[in-house]
Amino acid sequence: MARSWLMKSEPYVYSYDDLEAEGRTLWDGIRNYQARNFMRDEMRVGDRVLYYHSNVQPPGVAGLAEVASEPYPDPTQFDETSPYYDPKSTREAPRWMLVDVVPVRKLPRLVTLAEIREEPKLADLPLVRRGNRLSIMPVAEAEVDVILAMAERPAPDGD
Repeated sequence: MARSWLMKSEPYVYSYDDLEAEGRTLWDGIRNYQARNFMRDEMRVGDRVLYYHSNVQPPGVAGLAEVASEPYPDPTQFDETSPYYDPKSTREAPRWMLVDVVPVRKLPRLVTLAEIREEPKLADLPLVRRGNRLSIMPVAEAEVDVILAMAERPAPDGD
């Protein structure tokens, strides 16, 4: 059964437009064990992904993507020139895993974090919980549907 995820990326590093232009990317550089475990143990080909732009004003969901590969070792962990190099990781026992992601569709408009916080149906979304800084988190199917529906409506005043 397919699951849904929210995956964060800074748009100045790799935006949803970049994903559409390239058609596929590997979701590399994750160095949080819980986020790694989601990719390694729970993500499957066909899972839906809310593509979230973070560290920008305003932050929000910019597009819908899909997991396009089974998990495999993140090559940046072996590259000594990479900021994600991990000297404790070996090819025989890699510590960091990733999945490939492909675009599905850009949303008609950004669904901002402020809007998400205001929507009662999204009160349990991990994104809005205090202290949650994970770059990858599970999202209930119903929550994905609410966010996608929000993207079809005009932006509220002040956004």
